[in-house]
Amino acid sequence: MLAVLGTQSEEGLRLRDAAELRVKESDRLAALVENLRRLGAKVREYPDGLDVPGQQRLRGAEVESFGDHRMAMALAVAGLVAEGETTIRDADCVEVSFPGFFEVLAALRQ
Repeated sequence: MLAVLGTQSEEGLRLRDAAELRVKESDRLAALVENLRRLGAKVREYPDGLDVPGQQRLRGAEVESFGDHRMAMALAVAGLVAEGETTIRDADCVEVSFPGFFEVLAALRQ
């Protein structure tokens, strides 16, 4: 979520000393980089983190959750600020930690 917010912040985001994110359920750093790039963001990847410049315009795209509920929720928020439609593959994995997440998100958009 922080990387997504970094694309919209004034200063961006620099994340370091986070190599453990590569050995969780999925390689979350690589997944973030891949998905943010699909959304049109510029991202620099490092072995232990990433740099995300701020003030970026995102565009809708088909993105991949990799079965990770955290990734799916972050990408759903990215979809809110992206121009155009964003489709998240395997988005139903969110039910693991936040049943009703997409309904809550939809209500916030109104």
